[in-house]
Order: sequence, then C-alpha cells, then structure tokens
Amino acid sequence: MCGIAGFTGPDVAPDRARPLLERMIRTLAHRGPDGYGFHTEPGIGLAHARLSIIDLATGDQPIHNPRRTVWTVFNGEIFNFVELRDALEADGAVFYTRSDTEVIVHLYDRYGDAFVEHLNGQFAIALWDGERRRLVLARDRAGIRPLYFTREGGRTWFASEVKALQAVVPQTATLDPLGIAQTLTYWAPADPDTVYAGVRSLPPGCVMAIEADGREHTHRYWDWEFPDAADTSPATFRSVEHAAAELRELLIDAVRLQLRADVPVGAYLSGGLDSSGIVALIRGFTDTPVRTFSVAFEDAEFDESAHQQQMVRHLGTEHTTLHCTARDIGEAFPRFVRHAEVPVLRTAPVPLMLLAGDVRRAGYKVVLTGEGADEVFGGYDLFKEAKVRRFWARQPDSTWRPRLLERLYGYLGNSPVRSPAFAQSFFGQGREYLDRPVFAHVPRWTTSMRALGLLSPDVRAQLRDWNPFDAYEATLPAGIMGWSPIARDQYVEAKSLLAGYLLAAQGDRVAMANSIEGRFPYLDHRLIEFAAKLPPSYKIRGLDEKYLLRRALVGLLPADILQRTKQPYRAPDSRSFFVDGAPLDYVAELMGADALREAGLFDAAAVGRLFDKCRSGRATGFADNQAFVGVLSTMLLHRQLRDRASPADGPAVAAAVPALAVA
Repeated sequence: MCGIAGFTGPDVAPDRARPLLERMIRTLAHRGPDGYGFHTEPGIGLAHARLSIIDLATGDQPIHNPRRTVWTVFNGEIFNFVELRDALEADGAVFYTRSDTEVIVHLYDRYGDAFVEHLNGQFAIALWDGERRRLVLARDRAGIRPLYFTREGGRTWFASEVKALQAVVPQTATLDPLGIAQTLTYWAPADPDTVYAGVRSLPPGCVMAIEADGREHTHRYWDWEFPDAADTSPATFRSVEHAAAELRELLIDAVRLQLRADVPVGAYLSGGLDSSGIVALIRGFTDTPVRTFSVAFEDAEFDESAHQQQMVRHLGTEHTTLHCTARDIGEAFPRFVRHAEVPVLRTAPVPLMLLAGDVRRAGYKVVLTGEGADEVFGGYDLFKEAKVRRFWARQPDSTWRPRLLERLYGYLGNSPVRSPAFAQSFFGQGREYLDRPVFAHVPRWTTSMRALGLLSPDVRAQLRDWNPFDAYEATLPAGIMGWSPIARDQYVEAKSLLAGYLLAAQGDRVAMANSIEGRFPYLDHRLIEFAAKLPPSYKIRGLDEKYLLRRALVGLLPADILQRTKQPYRAPDSRSFFVDGAPLDYVAELMGADALREAGLFDAAAVGRLFDKCRSGRATGFADNQAFVGVLSTMLLHRQLRDRASPADGPAVAAAVPALAVA
C-alpha cells in the first residue's frame, strides 16, 4: 500500500519535474511513510510513497522492465503475483525483485493495456511506456484504491489523493456545486465526478491511456455483470449444496491470497456474519496467526461488543477493543474530513479511523475486513425493502403486504417501521420508479436529498436543471432493465454506496490516515462474478438475506452468529457534536451565520434552524442527522481548503506550474 503521484505532458523536463513531484508526494506521506521513490525523463514524472508490506528489501518503486523502457508506480497489492511470476519466468522473464509490482511491467510487455485483466488485486497503477511515450492509468475492478487526475497547461496530473494535485494545481482547491449535490444525495460523487472543480476520478475497472500526441482514451475492462432475467439456458448450479461448496472453496482461496504479506496481518471483527466469516476462514484453513480488532460504543443501539466477544472466545484470537464515545467522534471529525477530502452524511467512518490507529500502534500494517459481502450476496435491508415494495406494488391497495416491512430495521431506535401508517407513507414513495433501475434507492436518496434544501439560493440556482434520478440512470448500462430486480439493485449499490462511499471515506481514507492497508476478500473479482450468476433466491430467500453465504459458512461459526440478522455498522451522528447541549467549539464557529455566509454554500437561516433542532436533541430519523453531518463536513472541507491556500503558500505553488514550460 502506498501513495502515487505524477504528471505527463510535452514540456515535462526532468530537472523541472523533481521539485514538483516532491511537492506532490509529500502530501501523501501518511499513505507511504517508509520512503519515497521517483522517476523522471522527458515527458513524464512519477513519484511513490511506500508502505512496505511485500518484499521489504528490494521492492522500492518505481519498478522498471529489463530494458528500462517501461516504468510503474502503483498503490495496492497484486494478490496473485506468485502465480503470475511463476508463469512469466517459465516464459523467459527475468525479475530483479521479489515484489508484486514487477509483474505489472512484465505483463504490460506481453499484453499491452490488457495486462490488468490478469491481475487479482486492489490497485491504482500509473505506467509509463517510454518507447511509445504514453502514460497508462488503471484502477482495480471494485474501486478499492483511488486515483484522481486533472488537466492544466497541456499536462495531465494524477495522484492517489486530491491534496497532491492541489499542491501544484491550486485552482483545483475549489468545491464544485454539482459534486456537493451528488454527495448530499447519493452519499458520494458519481464517477468520474468529484467535489472539486476540474478534478476527475478514474472509475473502477477502467484503464485510461494518454498517447504521445495527446490523444486520450478510456475503456472499461471489467464491470459487475448479471445474466439476463429471461435467460432460459440450463442452470449454472445443480443445487444449493453444490453452490455453497463452490462458494466456500472460492472464499478460502480469496482469503489465502489476501493473507500474503511480509508483515503481520490483523482482521476487523464486528460481531456480524461477514467479518466473523473471514476470521473463521483464516483460523480454519490457514496457518496464519491473526490478531483481531473491533469498535465498541457506549450506546446500546450501536454497540455489538457482546457478539464480538462471543466470536473472540469461539475463535481464540488475541483481541483489541476500541471503546469509542460520541465525544471522541466529534473531536476527531475534522481530522477525518482532512483525510476523506469529501463531505459525508454519517460519522461512522470516524471510529474506524480511530481503530486503525490502534492497529498501527499494535504493530500491524494490514487488516482484512468483511466489507463487500452485503453488496455481493444481497445483505442489506435495502434489498429486502425493495423486494417487499415490489410485492406491494402489485397490489397497492393491500393492507397486509406493506406490513412485511415491519420485519426490517429492528435494530433502529427510531425505525421507519415504528408505525404501520408511517411505514406505508415512507416506503410508498417512489412507486412511479417501479420500472426504473433506481427504484430501490429512491427512498434513501429522497431522504438524503432533503439536505439540498439547505443549499444557498445561488447554489440551488446552479442546480436548477439537475434531476438526481435521471442523472444517475444516465450512468448505468443500457441493458440493466433486463436483469433481475435484485441484480439491478445490487449494481446501483455497488457503484454508488460501495465504490463511492464505503471503500473510499469509510475504507481507504480512514485506514491510510494511519498508514494501514485494508484488504477485502469478499471483493475478489472471482467471488463477485460467481455471485452475479446466482439465482435471486440464493441471495435472499423470503426475507432472509445472504442465504448462500450463510450456507457456505455452516460449521465455522456459532449458530446464533450464523443466523443473526444483518445489523449495519453505525455510529452516533449529530449528537456527537454537542456536550450537554453545548456545541464543540469548531462546530459552533462553522455552523454559525457568519461562517455560512462567508462560504456561500448554504442558507444560514435554514441551517440555523437545523442546528437548534440538533442541539436541543430533537433531531429525528436519518434526514436531520444526515443533513447536519453533511453541512458540517462540507463546511470543514471548505475551511480546510481555504486555510491550505494561504497567501504565504498560494503564489509559490501557482508559480511552480508554468515553470515546467521551459524544457
């Protein structure tokens, strides 16, 4: 795990490139505290900040091919590098390191841009082909590792985080109203958009090539693909038992590959099915010792420590528990926003950032997590909710069909199913989207986008013609309506919440804030492809979620953990920012009328009313809490960008870019 940065263009001269590369990569020191590496030649500059995990002795980047014509820096891991290396050496390749990075340049020599199709891993790659004078950028299939780019002065600049771009292209430190609106609706910007003017994200599963003549082309080499619902070909699986056995073997191999490291490996243990399954597979099918880590809360609504301790006893792991209070979250929130670089609607990432600090202090650099199982195997209440809503829509006058919704959200203290009348009103919205791909997400996004009403009149005017549902559907595959309903729901969830929020703000950024690498066995692309072929009843049977995954883990987990209903990981939201009714100092300042008017992003009077509601403890449901956290995190981001672009630094940074034009 590392940080990468660089740029390409016709006027990049090596002697001018190095100072700019150093300026960029130093902003990413938290991603790679173990050393820096650089490569410059006419037309290219590459920089790398290393977190040493594999090949500690000779794995420094950039890495080159034998002829030194191809160079690469990359962030992440290639889990199948051992098998790839063996095959390449059998074909005559000669390696000079033991690192996973070196397989990238050898594969490119043989397969060109198709090299990514051979990789099983999580990665953001920058590769320079010196003979053809072309830059190739690639991102892993699920979007685990980030990669951003911008264009300025005829050059393309790229980096693992936006702060590295802002170090040399200061105009990118401007918030984009559309990106903010997308985040307040979908929980994250919609790739390739970001919340920064002129900055783009390379979408998951994509390769972008910039040729010597400046031509640029991007292609998607992989995507979540589901069979057509009308497909009448023979069944892929003979039985549930056959599918469960195949799934278990895939899980074992995914875990085995992701344990590869030359440093100790830990694991998160939430007490739920997903993380417990990962640790059980490690204990049952490998010789790797594993240390486990978890978060406990003082509020029983969020706390899962009883289930965590049950799994610790069952598996016999050495365990560390972080006891997190609401005040801990509020005080750590500004640091989290600096690392996330994006507004958020929940505080849940903050305890994970604090937990990653405990992991680092315990001497670990790598943790395996259970993220991705819900998206891959149909675990969220959203999927069950959509199933009930479709069933209800076939008889909209039925009084008993919507009562099935009462079986959901039992873990919420203020549940939307607390009364039948409220449930019918809340979940009945969006029926007009029944035959559209975003149907399942309409209630969630409608709740979130209530925060758009807090935007200032000027910002709302800029968004006048933006329809969030139409806009998101424009990004989806043309044939998506031919898939089963749950497949459509899974695809939208994987592209919006998983890639945009969970793997970013709640995954990569909070771990790397502490120089920790998270690994996600459930997102091994072979598992995703396997699960995509499953019949819908193998994912949700009745209203029992992740049916096949539970079958695959039988015998490895205690029965009550195996049968436990999904409880999403959550943390206290707006109340984390008040102590006995008094706001934390930075909260009072940023949510005050003067700061809000200075930023120009939100309506000060409307935010003031929400602030008073949350301060008095009258915030109810997700809408108020998400809006409060969304406004506060946006204001923090605005202030951090303003402070970073201080008069002392601004002119020097701005002057650095034009200097490159002198070759």
